[in-house]
Amino acid sequence: MRGVRSSAAGVPLLLAVVLAAPAGADDGQVPPAGVVPEVLCTPSDPALAELSGLAVLGGRVFATPDAGPDERIVELDSECAVVQRFPDPVDPYDVEDMAAGSDGRLWLADLGDNSRNRQTVALVSLDPESGAGDLYRLRYPDGPQDAETLLVSADGEPVVVTKSLFGPSGIYRPAGARTVTELESPGPTDLERVGTLALGPTETPGGPVPGASSSMITGGAVSEDGTVAAVRTYTDVYLFHAPDRDIVAALLSGPDLRIAVPGEPQGEAVAFTADGDLLTASEVNSDTGEQPPVRIVRGVTDLFVADSPEDAGDEESSTAVLPVVGAVVAAVVVLALAAVVTIRRRGR
Repeated sequence: MRGVRSSAAGVPLLLAVVLAAPAGADDGQVPPAGVVPEVLCTPSDPALAELSGLAVLGGRVFATPDAGPDERIVELDSECAVVQRFPDPVDPYDVEDMAAGSDGRLWLADLGDNSRNRQTVALVSLDPESGAGDLYRLRYPDGPQDAETLLVSADGEPVVVTKSLFGPSGIYRPAGARTVTELESPGPTDLERVGTLALGPTETPGGPVPGASSSMITGGAVSEDGTVAAVRTYTDVYLFHAPDRDIVAALLSGPDLRIAVPGEPQGEAVAFTADGDLLTASEVNSDTGEQPPVRIVRGVTDLFVADSPEDAGDEESSTAVLPVVGAVVAAVVVLALAAVVTIRRRGR
């Protein structure tokens, strides 16, 4: 404090240093204490041994496996028991994720391509009332990619994030920013690459790939109001604030918060409830054969002061919860102003 008061010359330098400081190696600040995963329920149906995607639509919870003897979409009750099964409307190749659309449909992400030899991937729509649906093929602009993450914005724009073992993952959307209702069936619709996303590494235990599990992107979800997006790795969930519902812009801006989900042997599923809670799930532990529980992180969207879409461009509207670096910057600005006032008073 004494240094700040004695010289105004040091204030710009100190402010510049703080503004230039990195946000941290974890690419997202840890949320407040108490915001931790709790066990919600544990699936017991063999069809969910390779549980890969979760979605909540109309208060109903849906899950999809990505392989196994029964690859149908299932509806779960509050105890994780299967209450209904939906055959895929088309024969998929490798469904890896699932999203709830504002059009009242589930969108299955047939994006898996471990060998990277598919000329097209696909989205499949599913009406949870009738079981009917359609196929929408997609084509990457830069060759085959492996992906396990689909996010559908509140405005209906589908966003695909690839899964990379080394280096950043690619972010893709339909060319022309088309929504799911504007895709051609069966297509293909060309995708455009709009940027990259790199997450981790972290020290959160879990995942099947030592040293890389905390960086490999395995699933995504968007809150019901469209203002918060979640992208997960095998070990952590990253939250992105999108007050204007622009999911691509939020991803390109980087994560705001990170929630560790330790101990999931192959965590790939994530979804938001209508109340703004976050659900996570994992495939079976291959070493023990035990099915991990579905976990819930309560009040996740409450961590953000969400702007309404009408006020998104208003400079006075509220923003996301400030990360630690942002808080420090604010404090330094206050101290700088106080120092200037003190110096001027002493000069008088």
